Amino acid sequence: MSVRHALLALLSEGPKYGLQLRDEFVARTGDVWPLNVGQVYTTLQRLERDGLVESDDAGEPGPQKGYRITEAGAGELAGWLRTPPDAGAPPRDELVIKVLVALRVPGTDPHEVIQVHRRHLVELMQQWTRLKEDEAERDLGLALVLDAELFRLDAAVRWLDAADGRLKRASVEPPPTTPAPSTTAPPTTPARIRRTTGVRR
Repeated sequence: MSVRHALLALLSEGPKYGLQLRDEFVARTGDVWPLNVGQVYTTLQRLERDGLVESDDAGEPGPQKGYRITEAGAGELAGWLRTPPDAGAPPRDELVIKVLVALRVPGTDPHEVIQVHRRHLVELMQQWTRLKEDEAERDLGLALVLDAELFRLDAAVRWLDAADGRLKRASVEPPPTTPAPSTTAPPTTPARIRRTTGVRR
């Protein structure tokens, strides 16, 4: 996700310190996406360099240094929120790549590879579902994050099932046949007879 724009969103609520931004980011994403303080300050420095945020002073980043969003930063945030993500090309999904590679590696059973990943994804779905039942009712942000993750995992499991089925069908379908070469000799023409026998008519 875009840490840059997440920090702008938090600053749109009012001025905040770097450590405060880190804590609020983690809390509002349900502890799903950890963020270290160093990454926060590095991102803030870049935002300040680009004129999207301002700080209290020109000193080094620290716990007592406050940041606020600028008018340019508010415009950047509004534009980002309304710009659809680039979905023109499929992402390089590691799971898809592993299944494709398994088809080519000698001695590797792609069905077994698929089932290993399927079991892992189902276990993750069960964990997220338990967390959703326990915590999501009290935290709207966490509920939305968990919903998105469960939908993503469900789509991955369904793709694995479809891939496994496609591989099984491909393994039982007979290979395409090519027409057998003809064993019938080409017809002999009178001209050919004359050339091979020397008979003239």
